[in-house]
Amino acid sequence: MQQGEIEMDIQQTIQQKLTEIEQKENVTILHAVESGSRAWGFASPDSDYDVRFIYVRRKDDYLRLEKTSDVIEWQLDETLDINGWDLQKALILLHKSNPTLFEWNSSPIVYRTTDYWERIQGVINGFFMDKAGLYHYLSMAKGNFREYLKGETVRLKKYFYVLRPVLAARWITKRHCPPPMLFTELADAMLDPSMRTEIDRLLELKMQTPEIGNGAQIPALNAYLERTIAELENYVAQLSQERENDWQQLDRIFLEGIAFGASQQPHSGGNP
Repeated sequence: MQQGEIEMDIQQTIQQKLTEIEQKENVTILHAVESGSRAWGFASPDSDYDVRFIYVRRKDDYLRLEKTSDVIEWQLDETLDINGWDLQKALILLHKSNPTLFEWNSSPIVYRTTDYWERIQGVINGFFMDKAGLYHYLSMAKGNFREYLKGETVRLKKYFYVLRPVLAARWITKRHCPPPMLFTELADAMLDPSMRTEIDRLLELKMQTPEIGNGAQIPALNAYLERTIAELENYVAQLSQERENDWQQLDRIFLEGIAFGASQQPHSGGNP
C-alpha cells in the first residue's frame, strides 16, 4: 500500500472512531484536531496520530448529582492516541488561560469541527494571558532539557521538544498572543539565525528517519537553549499579576454549547 493510501485509510479510521465515540458516549464532538508532532510539522515516518477533541454531553448529564467523567480516553496504541475533554472542563481551563486549548484551536490539522466552535474561535484569544503561557512553555522546555539533553550523548529528537516550547515562549514575549503550532512558523519568526543550519539538518533527519536515535550533544545548540531559557525566566519574574478572565461570557458560551449539542443529538446517534 502506498503512503498516500495509508494516510487516507488512517484518516477514515479517525472519522469512524469519532463517530463511534459520539454514539457510544452520547456526546457531540464540537472540534477534533491533531495535537502532536504531525501538527507541529516535524512528524517522523512512524509518528502516531494524537487526536484530541472537545465534546458536549446532554443537558441532563450536567444536572446529575453523580459526577460524570469530564475526559474520554478512547484509544492508545502504536498508531492512534485519541482522547478528549468535556466542554465544561475546557471552558474552566480557558478561564485559567490553559495553553493546551489555544494549541488545539490553532492546529493546522482539523479532523472535525462545527459552527458552534466558530463561536469559540471568535473569542478564545481574548482569554489568553502571557504569564500562564510562559509558565507552561518554560516548564516544558526546562523539564525536557534537564531530562534528555544534559549528557554527552543525547536523544537527538528531544532537541525539538525543547526548542518548540522555547520558541513559543519567545513568541509570547514579543507578540503577546497564542503561538502558532507549526514549528517552521515559530522558527522563522523567533529562532536565532545562527542556529538555523543545525536545526534544518536535524529537522530533515527527524522527518525522514523512523527513529533518529542518540547522538553527541550539540554544544552550540545547548548553549543557545540555556541562554534563552535563562532570559525567559528573567522576563517571567518581572511580569506583574494579570487580570482574571470573565466567567459570565464563558457561562453563556457553555449554555450555547449545551443547546447546540441537543440540536445535534439525532444526527450523532445519541438519545434525544
